[in-house]
Amino acid sequence: MNPDVLHPRLPSPAQDVVDERFERRGVRLVLKRDDLIHPELVGNKWRKLAPNLGAAEGRTVVTFGGAYSNHLRATAAAGRLLGLPSIGVVRGQELSGRPLNPSLARCAADGMRLHFVDRSTYRRKTEPETLAGILRALGTEDAYVVPEGGSNSLAVRGCRALGEELRGHADVVALPCGTGGTLAGLAAGLAPDQRALGIPVLRGGFLGAEIQALQVTAFGARRGDWSLDERFHFGGYARTTPELVAFAADFGQRHGVPVEHLYVAKALYGLVTLAEEGAFPRGTTVAAVITGAPLQPGAEPRR
Repeated sequence: MNPDVLHPRLPSPAQDVVDERFERRGVRLVLKRDDLIHPELVGNKWRKLAPNLGAAEGRTVVTFGGAYSNHLRATAAAGRLLGLPSIGVVRGQELSGRPLNPSLARCAADGMRLHFVDRSTYRRKTEPETLAGILRALGTEDAYVVPEGGSNSLAVRGCRALGEELRGHADVVALPCGTGGTLAGLAAGLAPDQRALGIPVLRGGFLGAEIQALQVTAFGARRGDWSLDERFHFGGYARTTPELVAFAADFGQRHGVPVEHLYVAKALYGLVTLAEEGAFPRGTTVAAVITGAPLQPGAEPRR
């Protein structure tokens, strides 16, 4: 099954924006609008999922995520659009008698079967024995398994095209990072005189090793010039603050771009901070990858 039947908009457009917070430092800001690739398979979700959906060859797709996972939402939408059965293994216990949050409700409406597992089991989901037990419980031993966040070798190689599209268009390419697969591929696609900057949205300090491992698996070695700035997670996964929400609204109003809170806002906030710190030499062009679209109305993150 070829996901290209969904007619993605590739390459995604690059949009120059005028923002005095960058201009007064002599820095040019470009937005790489990956959020415009497809209305339902947005941004890095398309780049990571498309090669995996092709490899699934019509089998049930099983994947993993938290209660506010953009990856689960994109996989569910892809299943509906392509006629693929999908199952989302969700971290945490389902609350009996409580309605699903809007993100998971959207997944269910798109036909995704939701299977909740306790956090201990979820942490061990990549162990062969644990994964086999989950698949047995689902009755889908022959399913095609996509890891949390969609980050595997196919996804990383799919994201290399993002870097290739940005060759010659920026000195620094910045993006938010969850599992690190997009950065792993992007950095491999950039030219030697470009560098990638990842803004992790989770706490922990573990992501650098995971990105390197993804690159080794996908390409045989570390690729590209990349680094992480781990100061802008705003409390961790699915968390925001009133300051970040206000920043996102202001940025969106300034530039006419809807700003997703859990990932994109954190990266943009980080870039504004870095510009004000003088981290970018005058004359630098910074491209910010808009990796996703805002949550559905009502799917507010935790604060």
